[in-house]
Amino acid sequence: MKSFIKTIAFGTLITCSAAAVADQNDFKVMVIEAQTAPIHLEQTFNSCALNVKSKNYEQAEEVCTKALAILQESSASSYKVRELTSFALSNRGVARLKAHNDTAAIADLYEAVQTSDNELVSHNLKRAKQTLSL
Repeated sequence: MKSFIKTIAFGTLITCSAAAVADQNDFKVMVIEAQTAPIHLEQTFNSCALNVKSKNYEQAEEVCTKALAILQESSASSYKVRELTSFALSNRGVARLKAHNDTAAIADLYEAVQTSDNELVSHNLKRAKQTLSL
């Protein structure tokens, strides 16, 4: 996973020790930085992001859903769980949008903003609305 993190090191850091990868005109995909979460969560979460960036959208949706399930069972602080859940929903929403599953994508992105409204997920929702002309 460290090599994956290094390949996207140009991303911006955010408060929950995750990084976002994208320029301002594209969607932002979040990853967890090395050793900031249990290894099974880190690997699953980052695999979700990697699949989105690699355009493996069906696999990304599946892995993002698995990351969400792991987060539901997490004993981390409720703030961190909410924020990571928001990021996983946003990542899955981007994957779904890119796979032309627009209704599910918008639902994920709205839920992501409601779960933990932050600049990154808000950007993705705004960008999705522009893409879909909503």
